[in-house]
Amino acid sequence: MDEKTGKLPFLNIALFLVTLITTLLAGTLQQGINPLEYPGMIWQGIPFSFTLLMILGAHEFGHYIMAKKHHIDVTLPYFIPAPSFIGTFGAFIKMKSPMMDRRMLLDVGAAGPLAGMIVAVPVLFMGLMLSEIRPDVTETGLRLGSSLFFSLISWIIHGYLPDQVNLILHPIAFSGWIGLLVTCLNLLPVGQLDGGHVAYAIFGPRQKIVARIIMVVLIVLGVTGWSGWLVWAAILLFMGINHPRVVYEWIPLDDNRKVIGWITLTIFVLTFTPSPF
Repeated sequence: MDEKTGKLPFLNIALFLVTLITTLLAGTLQQGINPLEYPGMIWQGIPFSFTLLMILGAHEFGHYIMAKKHHIDVTLPYFIPAPSFIGTFGAFIKMKSPMMDRRMLLDVGAAGPLAGMIVAVPVLFMGLMLSEIRPDVTETGLRLGSSLFFSLISWIIHGYLPDQVNLILHPIAFSGWIGLLVTCLNLLPVGQLDGGHVAYAIFGPRQKIVARIIMVVLIVLGVTGWSGWLVWAAILLFMGINHPRVVYEWIPLDDNRKVIGWITLTIFVLTFTPSPF
């Protein structure tokens, strides 16, 4: 219920329901089933769809709840359906109030990724336990890159895997992998991404130096590895890589928030995947 008008947020609900359908379709296709030919089999997409939406929802409601705590005028999450292999382009909220100081910026910026990780980690553990190890006898399928965090959890569950085998991800594990990638992309310390908020809260105007270093890294990785980083670099340049100043610039972070900020940036490093696909 909208607090101002007292009406149901029909657009938010409609976008969520459409995204639910598109992620169900994507999850069904991932199982090798055409849901247009076999619509009764769409339930096969539930493990992927539901866990992915849980991760995305936790992320956005982390922002939303923290923004409300700071009395920021903010919308409920808008989910974005998409005709892609994961069925969505993610979700976002709109904040209509300015960030007053770096404490508020840190709280709101870090809340989303941390909440998303709280859901993504157990999802990933569950999914990897359900995943299969098979001999590397085929080149078919989508080959995924690995972050330090994903590799660590995989090692905890399956131990060392030689090059002669493949880890075939269960749909739940794939949604967890997507959750880590989304977290990484959001935590790029550039512009007004979550990572940009956190970096500005910690470094202040020096965030622009960090942003320029990251942009160089993305361009190098895009040229030498996954070309998608070039697309991301172009999008970030278009959006602006410098974070705007807060209203009360002189108010510093307290020690507890500094710790949370550094933990959040550490999560970015651990979830960064140099070549996702």
